Amino acid sequence: MSHIAVIDYGSSNLRSVSKALEAVASPRQNVRVTNDPKIIRNCERAVFPGQGAIGDCMNQLKQLDLIESIKHCIASKPFLGICLGLQSLMTSSDENDGIDCLNIFSGNVKRFVRSNTRTNLDKIPHMGWNQVHWTKSHFLTQGIPNSSYFYFVHSYFVNTSSPTIIASKTKYIQEFTSAVSRDNVFATQFHPEKSAKNGLIFLANFVKWNGNSSSLAD
Repeated sequence: MSHIAVIDYGSSNLRSVSKALEAVASPRQNVRVTNDPKIIRNCERAVFPGQGAIGDCMNQLKQLDLIESIKHCIASKPFLGICLGLQSLMTSSDENDGIDCLNIFSGNVKRFVRSNTRTNLDKIPHMGWNQVHWTKSHFLTQGIPNSSYFYFVHSYFVNTSSPTIIASKTKYIQEFTSAVSRDNVFATQFHPEKSAKNGLIFLANFVKWNGNSSSLAD
């Protein structure tokens, strides 16, 4: 029996993530919501969901002694970041007057700025369904047509200085990076666990993924 660790730092929407993973996991895969560094380090694959403020997230990761275990997973096994789990992988965030993040990917996290000409349309946070435009082929996106809709809830977005890691883009107020990938890591601004059929296909691909960025779905 292998296990999928859903990393619990104390303020994530863990139930919907774990239930969605359980719906697509094989009988030999056990989904475990955990904040135990040892369990996380020894998992087969890891999922890092997040919501709320980045400052609270980083403080909790430090207090629970989770940072090194997360970095171990990022370096060695299939790893999926969701929402704040994506933003935390960047160098820094403008939120909370500036916060150092995990610095896995170069770039920072910026807040949406509402357009003066479209105030009633460009509400912040960006909340609801929006199109995701894949920018490169990947195992996790196989079976999901380009420009499919996924669910978003966020006021901040990642601004990376490494265009090669961009896996998808989405338009809201401006065009922004809605997913990144490199090697065995894939991270999304959208919530696959709240994205109905497309989200379940995405997660079903993740639980089968061997972590090879060049692999294609069967």
